[in-house]
Amino acid sequence: LCPPPAATSSDEEDDSDSSTKPIRSEKKKNPVSLFQTGGDPPKEKKTKKKAPPKAAKSDEETPETPPKNSNKKGKGKKSKKTKEERPPSPVIEVDNLEEFVLRPAPQGVTIKCRVTRDKKGMDRGLYPTYYVHLDNDKKVFLLAGRKRKKSKTSNYLISIDPTDLSRGGENFIGKLRSNLMGTKFTVFDNGANPDRANADWSNVRQELSAVVYETNVLGFKGPRRMTVIIPGMNADNERVPIRPRNDNDGLLMRWQNKNMDNVIELHNKTPVWNDETQSYVLNFHGRVTHASVKNFQIVHSSDPDYIVMQFGRVADDAFTMDYNYPLCAVQAFAIALSSFDGKLACE
Repeated sequence: LCPPPAATSSDEEDDSDSSTKPIRSEKKKNPVSLFQTGGDPPKEKKTKKKAPPKAAKSDEETPETPPKNSNKKGKGKKSKKTKEERPPSPVIEVDNLEEFVLRPAPQGVTIKCRVTRDKKGMDRGLYPTYYVHLDNDKKVFLLAGRKRKKSKTSNYLISIDPTDLSRGGENFIGKLRSNLMGTKFTVFDNGANPDRANADWSNVRQELSAVVYETNVLGFKGPRRMTVIIPGMNADNERVPIRPRNDNDGLLMRWQNKNMDNVIELHNKTPVWNDETQSYVLNFHGRVTHASVKNFQIVHSSDPDYIVMQFGRVADDAFTMDYNYPLCAVQAFAIALSSFDGKLACE
């Protein structure tokens, strides 16, 4: 049985797939065990362990009025903007930016961010720059990303400097690369290509995540379906390093071959069709205010109430991006960037 199609055109910016309707929030058990896969502790130079970031316990959600979603069938209207404040991020200490953006979120703390898209200036219409800041009073800058030109496939560079988005620069922290179809993406850190490996392989880039968009062969205009594959966590709650020696050893191939050792599979939460609004709805607890085909929540199938990550529109070129353990900022940002890419087969 297919869900009823939502009224949306295949235009990349059409925004009528999932809106936001608060339901009650449920406290769940500690989900850390969902992400543990054993894995050998990484044999590499450890940096001095820092205390996890301090976090103010400000996670209680204030009740708010659900935004009215006016996307009736046949009309791809955006929902009217509501005036309620988005619950802000807890106090997060970012001492060393490079370390912070690769470190998993502390357990029990949602790191709330804001992604802005800059389309102004020469060729920014085709190649916007995306910026991530902490969504709090200080608006601390975390990451910037931009699609590379002259690349056969979609290829986004991710940097810890808002002005330096070069591949060779010292601020390069990771990249997102798609397949030719634009339906599968792999996220790498800033390590070396396997061709330039040193003897013990410790300098080779790690794969941090992969994202698979299900092709919409039948043309139903329903919500997107995403699968997110990430490395598991070891007993010390550190990411198990996945350093493929070639393309057949990466997260995507492991997942396709059902070789799930040290690998975790996540999915986007399926929105529910709402007859009243004639749209698909998800509960973002006030963090998302505009209906958009890009809005999504990533969950583990064993605990769909634990939101590993959520992303959604709050203005024409502004989005909220919230992530929890075991994701880090680079993983979350790269997954969000993949959702901006124009995948004709997935709309």
